[in-house]
Amino acid sequence: MERRLKIEEPQSQLPPAAAPLPKRDVRSKRPPAFAFLLRLQTLRQFGRVAVLLLIDLGGLYLAILTALTLKAAFQSSVDFDAVVRETNRTAVLACLVTVLLFARSDLYADRTERPGFARVLASLFQVTVVVLLFAVISGQDYSSYFIFYGSLVFAVLYIGVGRLAFDYLSGTLLRAAGYHRRAVLVGTGAHIEQAAHALTDGGKANIELVGYLSLAPRADNGIRSLGLLDDLSDVLDRSAVDEVIIVDPDFPQDRAVDLVQTCHERGVKVRVVPSTMEILAHRGEFVPGQPVPLFELRPPVFEGIDFALKRVFDLIGAGLLMVVLAPLFAVIALSVRLTSRGPALFHSMRPGIGGVPFACLKFRTMAIGSQDRQVELEEFNEAGGALFKIRDDPRVTAVGRTLRRFSLDELPQLINVLRGDMSLVGPRPLPQRDFDRLEEWHKKRYLVLPGITGLWQVSGRADLDFDDLVRLDFLYLERWSIFLDLTILIKTVPALLLRRGAF
Repeated sequence: MERRLKIEEPQSQLPPAAAPLPKRDVRSKRPPAFAFLLRLQTLRQFGRVAVLLLIDLGGLYLAILTALTLKAAFQSSVDFDAVVRETNRTAVLACLVTVLLFARSDLYADRTERPGFARVLASLFQVTVVVLLFAVISGQDYSSYFIFYGSLVFAVLYIGVGRLAFDYLSGTLLRAAGYHRRAVLVGTGAHIEQAAHALTDGGKANIELVGYLSLAPRADNGIRSLGLLDDLSDVLDRSAVDEVIIVDPDFPQDRAVDLVQTCHERGVKVRVVPSTMEILAHRGEFVPGQPVPLFELRPPVFEGIDFALKRVFDLIGAGLLMVVLAPLFAVIALSVRLTSRGPALFHSMRPGIGGVPFACLKFRTMAIGSQDRQVELEEFNEAGGALFKIRDDPRVTAVGRTLRRFSLDELPQLINVLRGDMSLVGPRPLPQRDFDRLEEWHKKRYLVLPGITGLWQVSGRADLDFDDLVRLDFLYLERWSIFLDLTILIKTVPALLLRRGAF
């Protein structure tokens, strides 16, 4: 008996065994190959990549074939067999480089993470440059370089249209099949309502909101409450949740670490709406030689080569748009003049870069003298923050209401771009009345030229809170590139046609 106690004594002092981790830990090893292949999600991923590869390689091959055929047609009669042989010879390297650069740009990723048309255009341009340099270095002789820029134009057309059709058809099929991602929001205050509205608007995000978890008890907001953040483990264990979205920019860091650990142990993705500091930190540059690690946040101004690139892009883009839209300019100007007294153009004095006022041109949408009624209409303002918006503004004319709905009244600002007062893409210039109500941190958006369109216009427009709109400006300033400008310009067209948040 005594010997038995001696054996059991050290065992009683051992700490209790830790609870086993959930089986779906995202860091765990994958199942065996055959079981892995049988999973529907994996088959769908392989199918997606295979179809996209077929679109890209087929589109590129057809682009080269088209360019060579046109070149031959202009020079002499077309020898189709010779064209096919030349296409086969050129397409091998071009296809290899395309797949590598597209994969590097995440163009074969899941639809929720896959970049848009601007990244496709940028990658195809890089493919053209790489293949052209290889041809020059290897000593290949060409009577003209039409095969390169001609192939680029047709590749953009074929691959762009092909990928657009794939996204539309696959999205339609997934929605018809009831595919969606089940998400839980985590945050406080009005951030939850705003994120819920943005994520479910139009149903195109394929997100089903299971509910929300808050840091503290709060009143009913029309969204299902799942309890407090401390209940996260129980919620994930009893509900099939695919992702947790942190929507509060001021979410405590220590709680975020625990949240990420809890989610990853259960194979649940975590996504975060960035705070202002996180946006700023993207531009941080390490300062060496300091006793404490420091990152310097440089002002996000466009200077040097960046300014030159953006200015050239603005001049070319505004000039082309002015030529293409000239008939529309004439129709709108005539409509404004015939339906109300006064000039077709209105000069709105607005603060520009550095807060310096400039005459922002617009097609007139209000009756003459409407600015004098601003004070009496303040109590009917429907916008938050510094903005002034009235859905049924009595000062707006019938033609003006249509112009505003589709933002056609902003078209004369192309002239401002040519003058150098504005850029095609940038923070929207606010009227003096709104500028006077800005907080100091808002005014960082005036470090660059204001724009005709921006992230406001493609991200919900009047549906967003003013502070969120300013954060979108910050995000644009910190992550600017020519291809971001091109993406915003492309996305502006459907945003205007669908009239999202416009009034």
